[in-house]
Amino acid sequence: MFIGELSRRTGVSTRGLRYYEEQGLLRPQRRPSGYREFDESDTATVRRIRILLAAGLNTELIREVLPCMADEGSILAPTCEEMAQDLQREHDRLSHSIEQLQAARTMLGMIIHAGGSA
Repeated sequence: MFIGELSRRTGVSTRGLRYYEEQGLLRPQRRPSGYREFDESDTATVRRIRILLAAGLNTELIREVLPCMADEGSILAPTCEEMAQDLQREHDRLSHSIEQLQAARTMLGMIIHAGGSA
């Protein structure tokens, strides 16, 4: 299928699909005319990419873990032990960022409240 069809099937813009290709997440075949030709399996790959992006992973990490992801119903599961460890590190990093943001929100709330009392 061509990029327009993959876009319709996945809901990802053609620009987004080209970006995924630039990042090494998709590897379509090229026709002599230069047109990209995608396989049926690329629809599932795009679905996995979108899940991993929604989980907060960057495209560099997605490129590393994508080959070790298996569909488990509506979610993905790592199939390589080392990938599970990478994902745990990313989970820990996100948790730390959330804690910092919550502390900043609390501080901002205190500042706003103090300003309202004046």
